[in-house]
Formats: sequence, structure tokens, C-alpha cells
Amino acid sequence: MDAPPNIPEWMKTPGADTGAQPYGTPSVHEKHVVKNIPKSLKQYTSASVRTPLQDLDGIITPNGLFYERHHGGVPDIDPAQHRLMIHGLVERPLILTMEEIRRFPSESHIYFLECSGNPDFKAINAGRTASDLVGLVSCAEWTGVRLKTVLEEVGLKPGAHWIVAEGADAAALTRSIPIEKCLDDALLVYSQNGERLRPQQGYPLRVFLPGFEGNMSVKWLRRLNVAAEPAYSREETAKYTDLMPDGTARQFTFLMEAKSIITRPSGTQRIERGFNEITGIAWSGRGRIARVEVSVDGGRTWQDAQLQAPILNKALTRFRLPWTWTGEAAIIQSRATDETGYVQPGVEMLTAARGMNSFYHNNAIIPWRIATSGEVSNGYPKA
Repeated sequence: MDAPPNIPEWMKTPGADTGAQPYGTPSVHEKHVVKNIPKSLKQYTSASVRTPLQDLDGIITPNGLFYERHHGGVPDIDPAQHRLMIHGLVERPLILTMEEIRRFPSESHIYFLECSGNPDFKAINAGRTASDLVGLVSCAEWTGVRLKTVLEEVGLKPGAHWIVAEGADAAALTRSIPIEKCLDDALLVYSQNGERLRPQQGYPLRVFLPGFEGNMSVKWLRRLNVAAEPAYSREETAKYTDLMPDGTARQFTFLMEAKSIITRPSGTQRIERGFNEITGIAWSGRGRIARVEVSVDGGRTWQDAQLQAPILNKALTRFRLPWTWTGEAAIIQSRATDETGYVQPGVEMLTAARGMNSFYHNNAIIPWRIATSGEVSNGYPKA
């Protein structure tokens, strides 16, 4: 036993050399904290991997654990050869190198990024962990140049209402962005959490649209076509539209609505009787989180959780609530309210409005069931 007053083995000999790891890695004792990757996944096709939300603290997602969503694999791009073309309804079309992009004034902001299918309506009963359910959300500090700054350089012509962004991946993923967003807080991003973007996150350049569904923040950005109309590309017609019960589809549902999840205690974890801190994350594409309520009795009563500073615009917000568990079976859940007054809905309310075929934009309240043994599991009724 290495506990005090005994002298542990690691105090008896010098540790590893300072320069042993040119790029730092986590402790070997944390090797279980990895991305949630389905075993059957073929990475060169349309694929996604999830952030282990239940294993993280605070609001910043480490770059190595940031969620991924790909439609044609991860390209290996030489930044010296990469170019960004801006054309269409502009006065001065440009083709920019990465060096030229980095000469523009830069900004850094902390924002969340979330896939609109996080999760789909038919997957809520099957997820075991917080990562399984909503692991397609992460948060980072993004550094780049305002898209508005670059558009001022090229000059917009009358009738410029949309910008069609295209990626340099094998899928040439293409999304249409309303010009209002492009002239607001949209960024051309080249760094994440202080280092250059990783290939999985769009190296060397991506567009970033705070609060909008993740696939619109096109990675490996190579082209911006300023246009009068949207492109109606595959990813905004056949995909990323919400099928309604009457057969019509909600299209251009850009904003990610207010959402929250308890990450501890959460699925597959186990708690002991007595004091347990309930903690989790909340976020909204509309702005700041104003309130998070927690229920420990299946939604019959609610109490306000403490919001941990900083409470940032369109970023994850950490919430906490002290709780003493008596050992009785319980259902715990959280609901978020953002600064616009929008309240996270229950799943019954959401499916009553949209049906079960909507797939995207499921921001329903997520319950966890605590058994008398202290084991935590998915609180949705079994499918």
C-alpha cells in the first residue's frame, strides 16, 4: 500500500525526462478517456465519433477528444498548396493562400459545436452513456478572421444573399449560409485551443458558424461562392432537413436550440449513498444560458442549479447542484433556459410537434435512472 505514511515507489527514483514527450500525452492512468468510436465504423465513409462527455470537467473539450463528423474521410492537405477561392457576386474575386488569410486581423472566441443529429429521435432509448446520447457536441476556443472582414475585402454586389461554402474533402461537402450570418459572427478558423486545427477538424481552414448546426461549419474550406440563392445541395435537401408527420420537411433549421445533460452521475456510472454533486453542461445557439433546473424526482419538482462562470455566448456552460442521495430509486434530469427565454422541452412535447421521423434537432430533456444499487442507466422508457 502506497498511502501515507508509507513512501510510494514513485518517490524512490527520478521520474521521466522532461523532454521524453515532444508532444504531451495524458497519464497512462487516464487511457480509458478516449473518443467514443463505434467498432463497426468505416472511417472513409460517412461517419462520426463522439466526445466522452461523462469523463470531462469544465467546458473546454481537449483537441484530441473533440467530436468528429465526416462525409468522405479525412483529407491530408498541404497548407502550402491549399487555396481559398472567393467568387460569384463580388467586386474583386480573390484566391487566398493560408499565409494571406493569416495576415488579416485575428480574433479568438469560445464556442460550442454540435451536430444536428445529436441524437436522432429513434436513438434516445438505446444510448448507455452521456457520450452515446449527446456526444456529438464539443466546445473550444477558435481563432481566425471574421468572414465579414474578408467579404469587405472582395466587396459584395447587390443581390448577394447567400454564400455557398465548399470543402476540399472527397465528398466536397457544400452548404449554403445566409449572408446575414456571414456578416455577423461567422469566422474563417485556422486554430483551435491555441494550436492549428487538426486534420479531423478541417486543417488548414474551416468556416465556423457559432450556434448553427455543425455540418454548416464546413471543414477543409476551399471555396466561397457568393450567390443570390442557396445551392440546395445534397446536405441541405436529402440530408439535414427535418421530416414532419405530414410528409413535408423543415428546411434550413440552422439554430441549435437550448439543451442540457447531466454528465455526473450519468449512464454506466455508480454512486454511493450520501453527498453527490450533480453536474453537467448546457448550451444554446441563441446565446447565453440563463438558467438550468434539476429534478431528482422524475420531473415532479425542479430546483435551480448553480451556473459556473464564465457564462459565455453560444458556449457550453457548466452547472452544479449539491445532492444527498438517500439510497432510494430516483430519476434525475436537467432542463436549460437561454437568455431569450426559450426552455428546453420534454421529449413528449417535442415528438408531439414533430413526430418520430424528424431525426435532426432533438434537444429534449434527458433523464437518468438511479437504481437502489447506485447504478445509473438511461432513464427513457425502453423501446
